[in-house]
Amino acid sequence: MGTEQHNDRQRQPRAPRIGITCDITTDPATGRRRYRCADHYAQAVTTAGGTPMLLPPLVDHCESYLSICDGFVFTGGDDPKMEPFGAPTHSQAALIDPHRQAFETALLQQMPATKPVLGVCLGMQMMALVAGGTLNQHLPDDWPTHADHADGKAHTVTFDTSTVEVNSHHHQAVTAPGRNLAVVARAHDGLIEAIQDHNRPFYLGVQWHPERMGDGPAGLGLFAKLVETTTRLRADS
Repeated sequence: MGTEQHNDRQRQPRAPRIGITCDITTDPATGRRRYRCADHYAQAVTTAGGTPMLLPPLVDHCESYLSICDGFVFTGGDDPKMEPFGAPTHSQAALIDPHRQAFETALLQQMPATKPVLGVCLGMQMMALVAGGTLNQHLPDDWPTHADHADGKAHTVTFDTSTVEVNSHHHQAVTAPGRNLAVVARAHDGLIEAIQDHNRPFYLGVQWHPERMGDGPAGLGLFAKLVETTTRLRADS
């Protein structure tokens, strides 16, 4: 490689590093635990121009992850255990691994206000709970249109001053977003679908799965905003 080409590569800014949270699964036959993450998240970050970094859910590494990563995606998953947030856990909850919950709680609590964050489904719910918000833990109990939000069904939400169609696969939902978080999208039936901290450069949680929606402002466009904001903040620092 020539000196001029080497210098050009050195001058090029690196792509933002986007940390992506992982799930933990246990093999019932062997008891072995594995870290797992759907590839759509890494693909979406890559398409947006970022470098995806999968984060094993280890509380002791929160400080290192915050130092290494420029932005974060909190992924979807099963249900949180509610006792740490001051409520009993519903009998219909399918709980995430407690190590994952402890890790994501700690990471959100330690998150600097300048770090861009996108929360997806469970990720949005964890953002709300850590901020002191509340959940409806089982929509079939008291939400007449709960079936509209299950099995990947498409429905409309009012988001970013427009109406968009999103996918939906959840039986829990945010009922109060918590400190500093505002409701910025609702479904056709009034269910909260997105929350945001307007005092941060980018701190957004959505109930749907934008990584599975293709192009559009409510799909891969959200990952583009995450990476764009991260790139701008790095350039200004």
